[in-house]
This record gives sequence, structure tokens and C-alpha cells, in this order.
Amino acid sequence: MQIALYSRGFITADLGNIKLLLDELQRQEITPVMYEPFYRSLQPHIPFAGEPETFAHAGDLDSMTIDCLVSLGGDGTLLDTVCFVRDKNIPVLGINFGRLGFLASIGKEEIHAAVKALQQRTYVVDKRTLLHLDCNIPLFGDVPYALNDFTIHKKDTSAMVKIHTYLNGEFLNTYWADGLIVATPTGSTGYSLSCGGPVVFPEAGSFVITPVAPHNLNVRPVVVPDNNVISFEVEGRSDLFLCTLDSRMETIDNTVQLAVKKEAFTLSLLRLDDSNFLHTLRHKLLWGIDTRNRLK
Repeated sequence: MQIALYSRGFITADLGNIKLLLDELQRQEITPVMYEPFYRSLQPHIPFAGEPETFAHAGDLDSMTIDCLVSLGGDGTLLDTVCFVRDKNIPVLGINFGRLGFLASIGKEEIHAAVKALQQRTYVVDKRTLLHLDCNIPLFGDVPYALNDFTIHKKDTSAMVKIHTYLNGEFLNTYWADGLIVATPTGSTGYSLSCGGPVVFPEAGSFVITPVAPHNLNVRPVVVPDNNVISFEVEGRSDLFLCTLDSRMETIDNTVQLAVKKEAFTLSLLRLDDSNFLHTLRHKLLWGIDTRNRLK
């Protein structure tokens, strides 16, 4: 069995857990293929018996038989993995070395259980919808899709923007706001949630359109079926705007035509069989943690 290990980097406090993970993989006879910059940063701190196979780009994984990609970090780190696995149908497992961890939901204390689940294939696979961006100029290279969200946003401290929004070509609304988010169900617990959007279950076939600091107080987030094509026309006092897919960003002007739709393929997220979305909500958002529940 061969798995890919990806991380943006590490802090000294995590070295023990990384060493534990590598030892567990060796014990279970799982061969790690390491993200090359991550491996180079670990070399001065962790002794390796031999130099492992490494990857630096998505194309490097094409010639390998990778059973799973393991993300070490927070949700942002896991979002990076979309650019590596693309449509290769390589499942992703996230071990949370970050903070909140909605996507990277496996804790450091569960490393042994996670490796054992990989070896015995006792994990649960969740299929997650991706967003696809179409535009009239090349944007985001050959990775025009996102797991969490697509956003249009004003640039720097410029005035708010007007975003004319259409569903399948029919006018929906003009948003006078700092920006607009289109989130997948997976992304509903990210930026959209912090802007007042609803929590949407991962298996719901929908997108959430959430304005960022709207000027009209009667404008609220909207949930639409994910078979819609959502298109936009942007205008404002500034000629330049920001466009993002997950954590990747491009600067555009008002001549750029943008539309998002459901991607043709999905991302497979792995979780342990005793963890599900309800458990994650309760644990991460502290739902049900109320002192009144403990009163007698």
C-alpha cells in the first residue's frame, strides 16, 4: 500500500506526531510518498532510513499507484490537496494539525486509529461536490475548481461592488456588497458561515449564495439547487476586483465574464467510521454545550 503525505510545513510542537505517523506507517507496511518541500524541511529533524519517493506537482502522481493522500494540517492544507488529486479519484484523509478542522477532522490523538483504518480499509468514504469556474479568459491555470467556495470581492479598501447575478441566464439579484460567496455544502461551514450563511449537509445537492457585508439589510443568503449555472457581471468604482477559488486568488477587471456550476467529478474524503457530520458539528461548534444541560 502506498500513500502520499502532504503538508504546507510544520511547527516544532508537531514533530512528535509526525514521527509517530511515520512510525505507524512503517509498522503497518505502508509506503509514504512525501511532498518534496515537506520532506526537505523534515530532514534536519527526523532521521529517515532511506530517501523516500517524493512528489512536487500533480503530474508526479500520475505514474504512481497512490491509494490515499493524507493531509497534515488544517482545513486550508486539505483544500490544497484538490490541486494534486484533481480527477484522479485519489481519496483524501485529513489529520488536523491546525485549529478548527471541519475537513481535517481526525485529531492528532487518532493517528494510530487512522493508519490502522487505512491498512484495513475500514474507513468511510464521503463524496464531496466541487465547483467549476468558467470564464472568458484563462484563470487558475488547469485547476478551475474548488471544494469550498468561489468568491468575488472588492479589492483592498475600494468601495463596495455591484454584482449582477443570474441563475441559468435569468436575473436573480444585484448585490451591493463587499463581495459574494458561492459555497458548496462542504464550504457552507467556511467563509459563508462567518458571513451569516446556513450550515448545509454535505450530501445536499445545493449551492449557497451568500453576500459579504451587503448594503441592503433585506438581502439574505440563498440556497439553490446545484444543477444551476450561476453567472455574474461585476461593476464598481474600481476597475479591479478579486476572484477566488478556495484559497487561490486572481485579480480581474469588469470585462471578465464569470460563471460557476457543479464540477463533473467529486472529491472523496475519508473519515473514521465513528465520526460523521453531526459529530463534527457538535464537536467543532460546541452545539449542546450549555451549562443548563448540567443543572439539576
